[in-house]
Amino acid sequence: MKIVVCIKHVPDVQSERRIEDARLVRGEDDVLNELDENAVEAAVSLVEELDGEVVALTMGPEDAEDAIRRALQMGADSGVVVSDDELVGADVVATARVLAAAIERIGDVDLVVTGMASLDALTSMLPGALAAALGMPALTLASSLEASAEGVTITRTTGTLSEVLSAPLPALVSVTDQANEPRYPNFAAMRAAKKKPVDTWDLEDLGLEPRPAAVRVIDPPARPAPSAPTPGRPGASSPPGSWTPSSSERALLRRI
Repeated sequence: MKIVVCIKHVPDVQSERRIEDARLVRGEDDVLNELDENAVEAAVSLVEELDGEVVALTMGPEDAEDAIRRALQMGADSGVVVSDDELVGADVVATARVLAAAIERIGDVDLVVTGMASLDALTSMLPGALAAALGMPALTLASSLEASAEGVTITRTTGTLSEVLSAPLPALVSVTDQANEPRYPNFAAMRAAKKKPVDTWDLEDLGLEPRPAAVRVIDPPARPAPSAPTPGRPGASSPPGSWTPSSSERALLRRI
């Protein structure tokens, strides 16, 4: 079984953060997204059970290779970093499009595994967007995961409700932090990770065009001030202490 696990290099939640030029400064204390460690553990555990290989995939700056190396220490067999200046500030749709192209280039992928969210954005939108870009069924928020050569089955728990969902391969699964306990790599695993291959691709390698220039935002023309309402009509205001009777009230007064 060939599994691609998508991970992200994010600012350490314990580090001090700052904004420069309206952007979050990255690359100083960045780490593997903690919730993606569960995805790596799930992928590696499946391959240990079923045989195969795990490819760790990320999109980000060149420093994102550090996250790949961490995944390799946890048991992934190889890694791919997609890095391009044109991808700075990419939204979830652009990210899904790029990751899908990378997965297609990796080829013959049976299962894509992601974490439930990234701790820098916490949108949880990427798994669904990536599955749509790949044309794969999406089984999201798995608290447990089982797979065979034919398909994958997950259990998803929401509140007091548990669902068991299945899909044929190829498929995409996102796992929660309840799915497993990520392993801590020992010294031998850390040394072995240094010898595992890591490729770096850009948009040209993936056959993708750079994103179009940002849309220029133009302020709408100012609206004219509303005209004063006619007294006695809905929305009209009366001087303090005055009273304008309604038609029903006037009818009632005529009967008195």
